[in-house]
Amino acid sequence: MAFFKTQERTKERFSLLLLDLEEYYFEQHTGYHLISNSRKEKKTRGSIKVCSRSIIFEPDSHSEPILKVPLRDCQNIESVEKENNPFNDPKPPVITVSCEQVIFIKESNVIAPYRNERGSKKLTFELETWSKTEDVVQTLMQLHRASCLDKLGDQTAMIAANLQSRLARTSFDKNCFQSVAENPHMECAVEMVTPLVSNPGHVCVTNENLYFQPLNGHPQHVIQIRLNEVRRIYKRRHGLKPLGLEVFCSENNLCSDIYLKFYDPADRDEIYYYIATFLENHVKEHTAESYMLQWQRGHLSNYEYLLHLNNLADRSCNDLSQYPVFPWVIADYTSTHLDLSKAATFRDLSKPIGALNQERLDRLLTRYRGMPEPRFIYGSHYSSPGYVLFYLVRVAPEHMLCLQNGRYDHADRMFNSINETWKNCLEGATDFKELIPEFYGSDSSFLENKLNLDLGRRQNGTLVGDVVLPPWASDASDFLKKQKMALESQYVSEHLHEWIDLVFGFKQKGSEAVAAQNVFHHLTYEGGIDCDSIEDTDQRIAMLTQILEFGQTPKQLFTSPHPQRITPRLQNITRSSSINSTVSELSPVSLCEDSSFEDLTEESRKMAWANMGNLKRISSHKIHKEAVTGIAVSRDGASIFSTSQDSTLKMFSKELKEFQRSVSFSNMALSSCLMLADGKTVICSSWDNNVYFYSIPYGRRQDTLMGHDDAVSDMCWFDDRLYTASWDSTVKVWQCSSNNQSSHKRCQFEPLAELEHDAGVNSVSLNPTGTLLVSGCKDGSVTIWDTSSYQTLQQVHCHAGTIHHSAFSPDSRHVLSVGGDSCMKVIDVQTGMVISSVKAEEEQRCFCWDGSSALCGGQSGDLLLWDLLSNTVINRIPAHSGAVTAMWMNELCNTVVTGGEDKQIMFWRLQS
Repeated sequence: MAFFKTQERTKERFSLLLLDLEEYYFEQHTGYHLISNSRKEKKTRGSIKVCSRSIIFEPDSHSEPILKVPLRDCQNIESVEKENNPFNDPKPPVITVSCEQVIFIKESNVIAPYRNERGSKKLTFELETWSKTEDVVQTLMQLHRASCLDKLGDQTAMIAANLQSRLARTSFDKNCFQSVAENPHMECAVEMVTPLVSNPGHVCVTNENLYFQPLNGHPQHVIQIRLNEVRRIYKRRHGLKPLGLEVFCSENNLCSDIYLKFYDPADRDEIYYYIATFLENHVKEHTAESYMLQWQRGHLSNYEYLLHLNNLADRSCNDLSQYPVFPWVIADYTSTHLDLSKAATFRDLSKPIGALNQERLDRLLTRYRGMPEPRFIYGSHYSSPGYVLFYLVRVAPEHMLCLQNGRYDHADRMFNSINETWKNCLEGATDFKELIPEFYGSDSSFLENKLNLDLGRRQNGTLVGDVVLPPWASDASDFLKKQKMALESQYVSEHLHEWIDLVFGFKQKGSEAVAAQNVFHHLTYEGGIDCDSIEDTDQRIAMLTQILEFGQTPKQLFTSPHPQRITPRLQNITRSSSINSTVSELSPVSLCEDSSFEDLTEESRKMAWANMGNLKRISSHKIHKEAVTGIAVSRDGASIFSTSQDSTLKMFSKELKEFQRSVSFSNMALSSCLMLADGKTVICSSWDNNVYFYSIPYGRRQDTLMGHDDAVSDMCWFDDRLYTASWDSTVKVWQCSSNNQSSHKRCQFEPLAELEHDAGVNSVSLNPTGTLLVSGCKDGSVTIWDTSSYQTLQQVHCHAGTIHHSAFSPDSRHVLSVGGDSCMKVIDVQTGMVISSVKAEEEQRCFCWDGSSALCGGQSGDLLLWDLLSNTVINRIPAHSGAVTAMWMNELCNTVVTGGEDKQIMFWRLQS
């Protein structure tokens, strides 16, 4: 919890948390607090802080309390001239403050609830710099008048005017630049946001650094961030407006390096895009879909994925009304041993907290049905500033005191016990809170009262100390360790997508939310109300305050069902049912007994793709008169067959390095070819609406299949079935009447099915088991079919132009498609969701892929190796002088043959 600096870590007692919510700290002056009593005079040196709603005096001596005087409780503030000064010579001017309340903070230098003294009082302060006395009095009087205005809106407007005037009179001190060679790009007024407080100042961005200089010099004169160290930046909603910008200098950290609130969205956007140019891959990789793909394939842990989703959904550790939200995953806090092999150990992640207890839910639904619109099931939220500090009070006591006007909550309502808190979330009439990331981190200090805070005494007489842990946890560190194990467990990995649907996804709002009993107050949703449309300033501020304190639903990231994670089965974990083992014992690396380890071939494929950037061209041969359209290779790899728009099928001998046969079936272009499993037959599709079968042993056409009304564009074969795609908007399924394709007899084909489309079909491909078919059309749509029923499973309109090629990943979970719009799309087969989309610099015409990486043939003629997890080109390999139009890869993924518009075929080999 680096963002909450405990009092053990800082010597300075003053904090912006001593201010009221929405209050600003403007300036400070070194001076004295003067006390005169019975001819005795006490002069306490310290710092006088001028704030928008109060005066704060911080004594240099830690034995003295900090004094805070709310300006609304002042009757008079004046400067007393020398001749009226009751003190001895020398007689500098002093400031007297007549008030009805003084608040004493950190008495005896202890963090504790504030002590308020009410009644008429007069405080006297003397500035070390006498000449500033009159200016300070004038400022305090102006702020006092603002605090005493009847309407909250008038108070806010007057204070805002004072702030803007101060910002306009000052600018960033360019003497703070780290180098005289730095060139400033932009400077503007901003506020640095930390939990519960905002600190106004100026931001300046140069060609090397991002600087923030606080108006008041607190907590330091200037904050510097090197632009080449920035790893992530996010635009944020702040106060329901698009004004925030958060900068991270690490990849997976929970906390950012700075959070800025701008006064103008245009300023925010300009700095955002300027900083983005310094990011290695800019910002296009940081999408929910790209992170989803990484998580699905095991490249991100559940914890990391949830952090990224929270970030993308505007959740920030610097904004307690939008703090990152994590789920309760364990439901057993009473057993002596935690059994992660039992489903009963876990919370049902398909339901919101409020729906886990059916009896309570029934009562809530009865109330819901009797409500006028807009109705809600839950009257409180699962995440709010109060809930966050409920969990963190032991490490962030000053935040709790700030939020609750100098008081802790009642001892019996504090975070006393894990089990009690879980039980109340299940049974409480208004308690539906989820957890925060700290429950799955490594810092257990939020569970322990290391600061020895006096948090009160419960009704049973016990003092509030450390959080009471479940019996299965030996200590706080062990508790977090097992929480983390549960979050990364097999059960949670298989069901986490259901919770994501509720919080970030399609069940967040609308009819799906109603069906899932997941409806909260309408003010918690983004766009639930337009505060700017409320004309009455007081009502607008009150509404905004209510929304921020009540909690906000995350920005919706997904509008269709979230895909499930691809999870290997864990080995017989009932043997480790009581978790006294290490995390490695429950690692997904140990596979279940009914699954063997990946064989050598699969391991070779993985190694090949990991080194695909080392692909080297062995030879190239110009054997066609027009563009190459298809490539097929014999089983022994000795003969390469290629089709072309020149209407020929050619056979090339790899050993002799020359073509040996040339066959022409018609005067129309051939569009594709494939080799049957017998290794004796090549099938070619043609623009003349036919499919031709060529016998390699006999060297002649063996058969012709006629069945389409327009050009046949692509084909695929599995077992005894042939699938042909055509520009007549159909894919036809043919079955060989006798399984004799390996013999020399003619094979009779019978039509099995006709799959109709809305446009001409350019591409057709089967998954490795032949159970699924994907077709890509000229209208940019991708359709996934069940080959047992020939029913449509998914139809996704994902491209703005024609689709060149589409294919399944080896595990059949995803489909990759490339099109004339230069886009590459990854579609989840289960849900039909486009989980990754990237706009390339050129059209990708063909590809081979392993589910995470893709070797693509580009319009420029280059081969491009794409990392689809980050949507970036890893390597660009010069190849053809025209577009790459055909590609073949062997089973071990270490040999590639390409064909192009330059009429050449090229042979490639992976170099070790």
